[in-house]
Amino acid sequence: MAGSSEDDAVSAVISGLLGARRTGKPFSAGVLQGAGLSTEQAYRVQAGVARRFGPVGGFKVANKPDAPRIMAPIFAGDIGESPARIDVPAGEPVGIELEVGFRVEAPLPPLDLAGRRAAVAKCLSAVAAIEIVRTRLADPASPAMKLADNQINGGLVLGAPVRDWQALPVGQVEAFLSLGADVVLDGKAAVPGGDAFDNFLVLEAMVGTHCGGLQPGQVVITGSLNGLPYVSADIAVRGRVAGLGAVSVELCRIG
Repeated sequence: MAGSSEDDAVSAVISGLLGARRTGKPFSAGVLQGAGLSTEQAYRVQAGVARRFGPVGGFKVANKPDAPRIMAPIFAGDIGESPARIDVPAGEPVGIELEVGFRVEAPLPPLDLAGRRAAVAKCLSAVAAIEIVRTRLADPASPAMKLADNQINGGLVLGAPVRDWQALPVGQVEAFLSLGADVVLDGKAAVPGGDAFDNFLVLEAMVGTHCGGLQPGQVVITGSLNGLPYVSADIAVRGRVAGLGAVSVELCRIG
């Protein structure tokens, strides 16, 4: 039956990604990619991996005008506080994204509440964040396979949360990011989609009960301020977003 082959493909990707997370060895998904994983199947893979590898500590969202909206969970075990240290195998490329994030501090209000936008804002802290981008896939990955692999999230480092953020700009921000001696961002930077808080609301509307839904204590990141440069360990990564403060991580080579 047609559904069974789709279920088999989802199960095979879940198994492969779980194995890659347990062993640190990439999963070769080339055969499965040839069949074409759908977006719906990719979200089923996310949920299946989260059931076995969670808990979920947050979500990432992409809300670009020229592309479909997508989301992915970030596991609690992959989230740390600045200053952080992350061990990386020698030679592995690691992507670095400086982002504006929001931490949910209280249960979000009902969807039909009058003045809900302002009420949601009061439930959140804003935070400067560095997303670590790493893949569990051995082969060049299709967009759907990357989505299945938690949109290739490999970790998240958070600065100190700011509760009184509502008057701060969260669309175009002043930001700084250095990768070792290279300064890759120093000045104005635009949040993808135009507004970080709007991106949070997009994620809230999308997520529903996916991977357990959005819960107090979780963090939502809203898109890269600096593109996606790749680096290799050993390197110090230092970022700052005006009004939200500094965030940093040391990538340390192992092996």
